[in-house]
Amino acid sequence: LGAGPGWAMSILGNTAMRAMFARFFGDARTFALGVCNGCQMMSHLRSIIPGAADWPGFERNASEQFEGRVALVEVLPSASIFFAGMTGSVLPIAIAHGEGRAEFVDDADVGACVDGGLVSLRFVDNHGRSTETYPANPNGSPRGITGLTSRDGSATILMPHPERVF
Repeated sequence: LGAGPGWAMSILGNTAMRAMFARFFGDARTFALGVCNGCQMMSHLRSIIPGAADWPGFERNASEQFEGRVALVEVLPSASIFFAGMTGSVLPIAIAHGEGRAEFVDDADVGACVDGGLVSLRFVDNHGRSTETYPANPNGSPRGITGLTSRDGSATILMPHPERVF
């Protein structure tokens, strides 16, 4: 099942756990951050996270291999509490994943996330331009998408590892 999806299925498949997580995500006083496997897990919980229904799943990298390096990301305007005041920042960030490609049902879902302000991070090239080109976009996600937030900004998911670069 994979680490993130397996974790999510154990939550969604258990009535009591599903209800506990739904209460947590529905509580306006709480916030959540999912990084890498946590990103995958939370993307599979999008049905119980208010304002996250359009989030993608995260699948095998387009390169068909584990990617470990530093890449550049741009912080986009979003409601994410984790990126408040950082819009426009271009930052180096550690990449360490084999299943980080954002996979949307169709282009309309990509547009819904972009137009709805749900995309909080995207890969950029060394000129600061959004990229789908390998290796600047190490997983092949459309429009360079690598971080998303819920509509109210209380839940944020991202594939790269900010905790590894400070």
